[in-house]
Amino acid sequence: MYKILVRPILFLMDPEMVHHLTFSMIRILGKLGLTSLYKSAFVFEDKALEKEVFGLRFKNPIGLAAGFDKEANLFNELSDFGFGFIEIGTLTPKPQSGNPKKRIFRLKADEALINRMGFNNKGVFDAVDRLKKKHKVLIGGNIGKNKVTPNDEAIKDYLICFDALFPHVDYFVVNVSSPNTPGLRELQDKEPLTALLKELKNENRKVAASQSNGAEKPILLKIAPDLTDDQLLDIIKIVENTKIDGIIATNTTIAREGLKSNLFLTEEKGGLSGKPLKDRSTEVIRFLSEKSNKAFPIIGVGGIHSAEDAIEKLEAGADLIQLYTGFIYEGPALIKRINKALLAK
Repeated sequence: MYKILVRPILFLMDPEMVHHLTFSMIRILGKLGLTSLYKSAFVFEDKALEKEVFGLRFKNPIGLAAGFDKEANLFNELSDFGFGFIEIGTLTPKPQSGNPKKRIFRLKADEALINRMGFNNKGVFDAVDRLKKKHKVLIGGNIGKNKVTPNDEAIKDYLICFDALFPHVDYFVVNVSSPNTPGLRELQDKEPLTALLKELKNENRKVAASQSNGAEKPILLKIAPDLTDDQLLDIIKIVENTKIDGIIATNTTIAREGLKSNLFLTEEKGGLSGKPLKDRSTEVIRFLSEKSNKAFPIIGVGGIHSAEDAIEKLEAGADLIQLYTGFIYEGPALIKRINKALLAK
């Protein structure tokens, strides 16, 4: 019904406007206590779907990728669509408006999106106010730096976000791979990335020691799909040297090969997500898994539009998966279809 009736109407409107409209509708249903209308239709649970990864118990392996609930507005309501975990962010220390609009583009012929949002958010402390309420689902905190912060001072921004979110999230994701903040991807280079992750690991120990249970939070690194094999080998070494807990593969791509949509759309600047990213993200997952001998957990994201796509990512070496563009194109029933297919395997 979503693809036949709902999506055609939504796709007549600007993508960013649709996002805000959808959030308003979900919020209203939540306030009226009517989440059962979609919860009964989309949630599929079974103990056999539960999975323990980097010390956390996930009720199923399907998460919502960062960027959808960027400011932690509706994480509990979105969990009622059946997600096993929700990743909020990317959050920055100070509020920033992001890049000028229009900044999201649908490539319908490719079942893809191009976005150049630019870490638009009201700042980490604004999100913390909402994260203080009880969570119905595991929450990941995706952190970044402000656009105006030079790279040689980036560590300070990541530490501010880390400290602010520590009591309120279950794991962290270090985002140095978005193509929409000038110079950010330079932090993926071996030396600055190692320094950043070591500093966060040290902070993790310090903050955890001050807590009653003394437990550290898992730290993951989100990488770009555009890295070369040599760069991916460097990533494996960095994970080994810094002792972080895992990798998210992958962020959006700046590549544009093989697209079917018109040139006017495909030449828009920003990160490409959706079906065109599927094969490359799977290649990166398989490469990291095989070359590291499965030394660390991987969350696979990129081009998952079907249960078969999800299974492909898991068989390539992913321990968990995340949806974003596939969730938009296929609708919330995709989560249930994937969980049923996983249970049937």
